Amino acid sequence: MMPKRYFTYNTLDDLRRDAAALRIELPLVDDKEEIRRILARPVEICGEGARRWRLGNSLAIHPMEGCDGEPDGNPGELTFRRYQRFGVGGAKLIWFEACAVVEEGRANPRQLWIHAGSAAGLEKLLAECREVHAREFGSSGDMIAVLQLTHSGRYSYAQPRVAYHHPVLDAFPFANLANLPPRATPFEVAGDDYLMALEDRFVEAAALAQKIGFDGIDLKMTHGYLLAELLSARARPGPYGGPLENRARFALNALRKIRERCGEGFLLAARLGVYDGVPYAVSPGDSSGAARRFPVPYFGGFGVNPQNPLEPDLTEPLTFVGWLMQAGVRLLNVSMGNPYVNPHIGRPFEKPNEGLYEAPEHPLLGVVRHFAVTGEIQHAYPGLAVVGTGYSWLQHYLIHAAAANLKLGRVSVAGVGRGALAYPEWARDALTKGELDPLKTCKTLSFCTYLMRQKKHPLGQFPTGCPPFDKEGYGAIVKQARAAARSGEIATSDLEAEGQSKLKRARRFA
Repeated sequence: MMPKRYFTYNTLDDLRRDAAALRIELPLVDDKEEIRRILARPVEICGEGARRWRLGNSLAIHPMEGCDGEPDGNPGELTFRRYQRFGVGGAKLIWFEACAVVEEGRANPRQLWIHAGSAAGLEKLLAECREVHAREFGSSGDMIAVLQLTHSGRYSYAQPRVAYHHPVLDAFPFANLANLPPRATPFEVAGDDYLMALEDRFVEAAALAQKIGFDGIDLKMTHGYLLAELLSARARPGPYGGPLENRARFALNALRKIRERCGEGFLLAARLGVYDGVPYAVSPGDSSGAARRFPVPYFGGFGVNPQNPLEPDLTEPLTFVGWLMQAGVRLLNVSMGNPYVNPHIGRPFEKPNEGLYEAPEHPLLGVVRHFAVTGEIQHAYPGLAVVGTGYSWLQHYLIHAAAANLKLGRVSVAGVGRGALAYPEWARDALTKGELDPLKTCKTLSFCTYLMRQKKHPLGQFPTGCPPFDKEGYGAIVKQARAAARSGEIATSDLEAEGQSKLKRARRFA
């Protein structure tokens, strides 16, 4: 059976009709000049005292791992290429991807890892991004660069650690691979001593990021990684589990220490998963997704209604956001879901990654869920700069929704993730034309996810990008990945190495 197609819209009115049929609210701005005007508005991020950061427009690139670093944690040639493309793309907030703060916290062997040995490479990555931005737009003074800091927790490739034993997830090493057998041995729980020491590793990483030249850092507290999992560790004993005050302890301790170490001139941010949802799998006898069996009350997620975890409950997330602000956070990127177990929640898709479930709901419901919960947080904390997510599935209509959310005060900045891999200059086109090219926009076909999950590479990880719209960078790579998957053998071709050599010889500063 062919997957159902959802995005069949030829006009904004077609999109509105579908929203009305689904009984959901989807504000859109039609006029191109109004879109340009709204998206071009600068954003003032208010710090402590008189400190301000000025963002040149209301558009952002979300942090997205390219899985293309070197084994020692340095950026690779594809990493440099990607951030040069983002630098000339027009968005003024460039959120650099997740960087592990310790080697054992890397999600794959090619994830960036910030330490003394990678500092020069990261400094060069940032400098080149700023250089091409200044060359394209006259200055990079109103561009803000934030570096995301992470520990991958249960999804660490070499030494997984969990915040607690999860009632559903512990049975599956990669729970999105629905047919894997249960684990023979339990995950190791990160002990209190480990977490206390890890707080200081985050502080050291933040101080190094400041020295490198980043405007700020964020703590990655989303998508099932360690800091996110701590927020739902109700069953964990001790100082990092139980009541919300304890579950929030790690993040708040780390942020306060970073503020003390780095000073008020360093921007503190967070990417927060405000609704984890529940794990999904392929339905028996069907290709659609269905929630795995879960206990009720359900205490295995943050921001979920314990009596009905299929719906959000923002009581705790709203409280926690207030505490983050007290700890110095002035920029919040809102996300949700876990891409390993319920990808339709965090990134609504038209086509799933191979072997995974088809969307269990109309993707527009997921888009509007993003907008609604982000709006609740923004309205609760109007002085906080909130970055919204969930736009890519709307394809060339995403800027119409972004302008509407900005106009209504439901968000401070609109960000794009997957869509920027396909169409890195989307923001520039939005700001100059008031429209996007439908022939360039991401179609949410999950090619990027496919590459991210391919491990039969000499370095243990294929790099990820957008093969349909960036054939120069990833056309040969996806063919190599598919061949390796079919054969079951580690790829032996040096296509990527050859491609990187060409990139290195012809590094583009377009």
